[in-house]
Amino acid sequence: MAELLLELFSEEIPARMQARAAEDLRAGITNALVDNGLLYEGAVSHATPRRLVVSVEGLAPETADKREERKGPRVDAPESAIEGFLKSSGVSLSDCRILEDKKGKFYVAVIARKGRPAPELIAEIVPAVIKSFPWPKSMRWGSSALRWVRPLQSIVCTFDGDVVAFEIEGVRSGNVTRGHRFMAPKAFAVRRFEDYAERLARAKVMLDSSERALTILAEARNLAFAQGLELVEDEALLAETSGLVEWPVVLMGSFEQAFLALPPEIITTTLKAHQKCFALRDAKTGALADRYILIANLIAADGGKEIIAGNNRVIAARLTDAKFFWDQDRRFPLESRLHRLDQITFHAKIGSQGQRLRRIEALAGEFAIMLKADPGKARLAARLAKADLVTGAVGEFPELQGVMGRYYALGEGLDVEVADAIRDHYKPQGPSDRIPGSGAAEAVALADKIDTLMGFWLIDEKPTGSKDPYALRRAALGVIRIILENERRLGLLRITRKSLDLFSSPAGEEERQSLLADLLAFFADRLKIYLRDKGARHDLIDAVFSVGREDDLLMLVRRVEALARFLDTEDGRNLLAGVKRATNIIRIEEKKDKRSYGGHPNSKLLIQAEEKALATSIAAAEAQARRAVEAQDFEAAMRALAKLRAPVDAFFDKVTVNADDPSFRDNRLRLLGRIREATLAVADFSKIEG
Repeated sequence: MAELLLELFSEEIPARMQARAAEDLRAGITNALVDNGLLYEGAVSHATPRRLVVSVEGLAPETADKREERKGPRVDAPESAIEGFLKSSGVSLSDCRILEDKKGKFYVAVIARKGRPAPELIAEIVPAVIKSFPWPKSMRWGSSALRWVRPLQSIVCTFDGDVVAFEIEGVRSGNVTRGHRFMAPKAFAVRRFEDYAERLARAKVMLDSSERALTILAEARNLAFAQGLELVEDEALLAETSGLVEWPVVLMGSFEQAFLALPPEIITTTLKAHQKCFALRDAKTGALADRYILIANLIAADGGKEIIAGNNRVIAARLTDAKFFWDQDRRFPLESRLHRLDQITFHAKIGSQGQRLRRIEALAGEFAIMLKADPGKARLAARLAKADLVTGAVGEFPELQGVMGRYYALGEGLDVEVADAIRDHYKPQGPSDRIPGSGAAEAVALADKIDTLMGFWLIDEKPTGSKDPYALRRAALGVIRIILENERRLGLLRITRKSLDLFSSPAGEEERQSLLADLLAFFADRLKIYLRDKGARHDLIDAVFSVGREDDLLMLVRRVEALARFLDTEDGRNLLAGVKRATNIIRIEEKKDKRSYGGHPNSKLLIQAEEKALATSIAAAEAQARRAVEAQDFEAAMRALAKLRAPVDAFFDKVTVNADDPSFRDNRLRLLGRIREATLAVADFSKIEG
């Protein structure tokens, strides 16, 4: 079995695009091979700043011969029709057989297709994949019509060690590549992946991105440990730096101790965002150190002294700017900045940040009361929550909004809970981000997110498909996480209606109800996804949501959990089978009769002991289940419904539903309809699988 080696060598590929590009190349090549009849045993892909690489192992030297048949015209068809068929099939009459069926005798062309050599197919596949490559951003250069992320310089393509020849916009494939740009720039020839990887390693290129990342992490930790320091680890930064270098060299730089008076977030953001460097902290105290880790892309003759000095100068300049903003910002209290928010447009159709902030303040006060938090602290935190947007530090470091507001609030002597709420009201910003930690922070965070959602719902700017430019799905998930993870009893309809009242909303009550219902449906979809990610069964979620009377997220989740536990019992499984049988019968008969079998059955027409017993059991179980649901005791509701198991079984065993007498038939169908209505107190059992 043979191996395909493909390397696409270009100018520097942005680090954020490398991993996806390597996977896209592997998938594009292997899918095309399979589509053309070339199966393989395994494939790996790699990316460095200057190259994408795919190695496909276990390929056959050629595709298998194929024999296919194509049915043609009748044997007594006009001669022109027969000749046209033979020409389009590429065969002569002697290559055809005659097929006889009920409709007569037909010519069938027997077409033999000889297998094609793998290199011949690869020479067609690779250019097609390259020309249609899904870069998120690409460019053309010179007179080339090819679009690539950066100018494509060379292509290595070998099959079983031999060059697969083709040309793309003047770039001819070959077997020659290059090593590190500075330390081993000379070209060299390769044949297979094994010698390719070995020669690259000798030419100071670590092909495997995970190897580069592990090297950076291990050497950074060791260098820090030797100085009594600890690395402030950052997975995103590690992934980025491993995509910036082909041969990582870990060095340590420093800055003036005076800069440590700045908030540590400013220092770490300066190091990460501007210089792609890792912060360090004192191993004993945990305080940020005046040193940092930088990743170079070469082994310098002077041991990296000039590289370190250059980075030190840039970081010192950045930190000097940051200190200026920090000092200037603290001269003015947050309250004095609020008027400037009226001049900042949040959205042209929604209004200014100032208008939005006043709504958030009003909402936060009301939400705080619901959460049994201090409404005064919540309102103050909400009023000041966006004030740091007009500070110099946040202008320089937008990712520190909220964080800087907290520092300025503490500097003014404001309550710690208020300051923390200013910082935390943006949380959670993702599935792994923590939720706000105090009642005031929760209130402001909920107010901020609900106001955002309501504003965009009012102007009909909702997420569509994969597009969500205003991160509304994230806002809804944030609301869900705050409510569920802090076990808060908040009705979504109540809190969204309070938000709607603060806008110039639709005048008609019907429009208001429609808007609120649509927004709640959006929350329901987000909650389903959240619960599925937590391992909940999708059918149980649908069964509970289909009932539709609950907007208390915490109670919805507890109902789903109780239903799952109930269905794990023998009573639960048996009741489910009986209920589904009843609802299936009802559905079929209602469709056939074009009418509904709702309402109570006529007790005088219940003549058999089993149907009388079932009617009595349904009435008792339904009443008990509803009382239990109202008391939010879902386990008790399930136990009440479980009592239906025996009478339901007995009914189906002894009673004929489709009786000859139509009055008895209708009455028994209504009785089955009562089973459906009784179980709807907890869930729609028809949605449950099994």
